[in-house]
Amino acid sequence: MTVKSTMKQFERLIPAILFTLLAMSQFKCAAQSGSSNQSKSGNAGIITGADQTDKYLPYLKGKRVGLVANQSSIIGNKSSVDSLVSLGIKIAKVFGPEHGFRGNASNGAAVGNEVDAKTGIPIISLYGKNQKPTKEQLADVDLMVFDIQDVGCRYYTNINTLEYVMEACAENNKELLILDRPNPNGYVVDGPVMTDDRYKSAIGIHYTPMTHGMTIGEFAQYLNGEGYLAKQCKITVIKVANYNHDLPYVLPINPSPNLNTQQAVMLFPSLCMFEGTMINEGRGTKMPFTILGAPALEGKYSFSYKPVSIPGMSESPRHKDAVCYGLDLRNFDIDQLRKSRQINLSWLIELYNAYPDKANFFTPGRANQDISAFDLRIGTDQLRKQIIAGVSEAEIRKSWEPGLQKFKAIRAKYLLYP
Repeated sequence: MTVKSTMKQFERLIPAILFTLLAMSQFKCAAQSGSSNQSKSGNAGIITGADQTDKYLPYLKGKRVGLVANQSSIIGNKSSVDSLVSLGIKIAKVFGPEHGFRGNASNGAAVGNEVDAKTGIPIISLYGKNQKPTKEQLADVDLMVFDIQDVGCRYYTNINTLEYVMEACAENNKELLILDRPNPNGYVVDGPVMTDDRYKSAIGIHYTPMTHGMTIGEFAQYLNGEGYLAKQCKITVIKVANYNHDLPYVLPINPSPNLNTQQAVMLFPSLCMFEGTMINEGRGTKMPFTILGAPALEGKYSFSYKPVSIPGMSESPRHKDAVCYGLDLRNFDIDQLRKSRQINLSWLIELYNAYPDKANFFTPGRANQDISAFDLRIGTDQLRKQIIAGVSEAEIRKSWEPGLQKFKAIRAKYLLYP
């Protein structure tokens, strides 16, 4: 072999060598940054799928990538979009869930399509006109990547987005790569299991308990395996390293505008039930999902606060501009929930009993006036009827057990972590 031919071969290898070196450098920075964040938050040793760039960057090279992402999609402490672009990955477009790509849209607000000012990448909303990527939107995409932090509740809409994306990928023969993240509420599988299609809505389309105890990667396997899709989606999951469902996990970034503290993330499964009642759950304050109250509870509780309009968080909170009285849970010991492995039901029973106008405690649905908003959120009318009838918490929980045991047996087939 001549020197000239050897040099030509070397020149052809230069792009690959540079890509590999850049990837290694980025991974080192991400790992160092991630380790710093984890040590501060108590997440030492846990490495998200996104942070394990060495496991998936070669897979993305040379492909046109569609990325399902929001503000929680980070590699180290940098946006996944910015990180992947800097690594030479071609991001054809970004698909944003509820609250938008940047996570600054209010709860339930429709989000339009736009172009990212920094990168010029088109951003397609999956919480507006379309909830599922269209055939046209996927035409110039070779591979879809899903990287969104979830909190493990049926009524947290990221799992709806996951199903719609999987459905679109299956229909259009696109593979889906999932960069898995820990479920901060992964220790709890609790609440009534939705079994009746009448209760399917934008805040619940799956036959699971209120808290399902799975990561996004596990939930994707569940959707594939339990026949939610007409055609199975080809998925690859980059697993979280050094994780199990019992490990506490402090989120490095807020998963949505109103889950702005770790306390709120952990209380969300218990407090989001109140969105189907006349109780304000802290929306319209800087303390969402850590406080509960209503004007009608004046004289029964000393703690008070006033919900106001907060653009990007809650523009029309329940009891806007009215003083609410109720419970302050900002210092509630979350370890109590972890040890019980249950959502808290006592607050709901307590505030129902304290509320003077019990006939109007549970609010009617907006789109489904024949089904209360509370029932849509819970996935059944049984809990509402039990509370009205004065059934004890122990008896209510006993009524959940058959459904929970059946679901846990199904769930076990799809778990990626102990």
